[in-house]
Amino acid sequence: MWNPFLFFLLISLVPIPAGVRQPPGLETLSAVATQRFRIRTITAGVNLKNTSDVAALDSAITFLETAKKKFEEAGYEIQTLRISTQPLPEYLHGRSRQEALADLKKLDAVVSIKGVLLSIGPVITDDRYDPEFASWASALVRETKNINFSVSVASPERGIHRQTALTAAEAIVAISKSSAGGEGNFRFTAAANCLAGTPFFPVAYHQGPPAFSVGIESAGLLQEAFEKSRDIDDAKTRLKALLESELGPVEKLAMDLSRTERLDYLGIDASPAPAKDRSIGAAIEALTHAPFGSASTLAACAAITDVLKSLKLKTCGYNGLMLPVLEDPVLATRAAEGRYTVRELLLYSSVCGTGLDVVPLGGETTANELAALIRDVAALSTKLHKPLSARLFLIPGKKAGDRAEFSNPFLTSSVVMKLD
Repeated sequence: MWNPFLFFLLISLVPIPAGVRQPPGLETLSAVATQRFRIRTITAGVNLKNTSDVAALDSAITFLETAKKKFEEAGYEIQTLRISTQPLPEYLHGRSRQEALADLKKLDAVVSIKGVLLSIGPVITDDRYDPEFASWASALVRETKNINFSVSVASPERGIHRQTALTAAEAIVAISKSSAGGEGNFRFTAAANCLAGTPFFPVAYHQGPPAFSVGIESAGLLQEAFEKSRDIDDAKTRLKALLESELGPVEKLAMDLSRTERLDYLGIDASPAPAKDRSIGAAIEALTHAPFGSASTLAACAAITDVLKSLKLKTCGYNGLMLPVLEDPVLATRAAEGRYTVRELLLYSSVCGTGLDVVPLGGETTANELAALIRDVAALSTKLHKPLSARLFLIPGKKAGDRAEFSNPFLTSSVVMKLD
């Protein structure tokens, strides 16, 4: 009996000679079957007139849906669509944060119904202690679903924001106590010298004309390059060639979208975000032939960052190595095995891209202890002139060494790490 599906499946397995176009329909099938990385996010940057500006969000959502369709037609898997705004204080227009909370809940409803994530940018941009921020931050997390936000703990103009670091620490403590498993801190971070246009959350914010950027989930490409390499120099050569080859078509699609939609394209954040099935820890171990945290880990992190900074692509954001402990199964496992510490993560940040990301800490960690750690991140960022952030997870009822389990599908199980 004639089976058209079986026929097309068999045809799709036959190699296509170079220079011969595949029949319509098979191009997309082949692309989906062979795609070796995902697009973690397409992020649209917008300027809101005020906290009730739903029209700007609607326009951004329309663009994101068009962009998603274009990328999917080319065979790419799009994990999330996101919108970032200018820093919240710029569109409060004299209203208090508390007064704006009801409006923010409405904006959250608008994006949530479309499955879009929203970042309202840094809520505090100067250096000051704000005793009211912690309760407001925990209320925002508790009463919204998709809103992300940050505070600035270092800037080129002021250096380290020591007082804001304590404000951020108090918010982390409050959010941990008012969200199940402390998971609300997934949507909040302390940001040090982070630039506008970063597509990754929760640090993202926007400045300038409406624009968009792309974030990549490419840990699998790193592992592929490293498994075939002879040494670290060969690994860097292979990785650079592979990333430019694979991300070049993404850049072309984005530039085409920029022209047709008349929207500025800011670039690709090529930071190799991991996932539960694609581990940056596994990639590093393929290069070092040793468990993550062993001697040679720092050198491997530096080599990856060197490649990311040398790509002949339009890049933006962190564009450096990500080491999110609770988002990566190998990093989580090595943390549980005690192979590296929080201090070593900070050391790796000196040659990496994001700082301390989704690091599990004991629920009784004090705000002063957290503030000291955040100031270290801010100091490193300021000294090295690079964007870093601290997204710290306090796990209620857990202490160092305890097992930590999460309901968030993006988080993996691990153990609570020692602060020192």
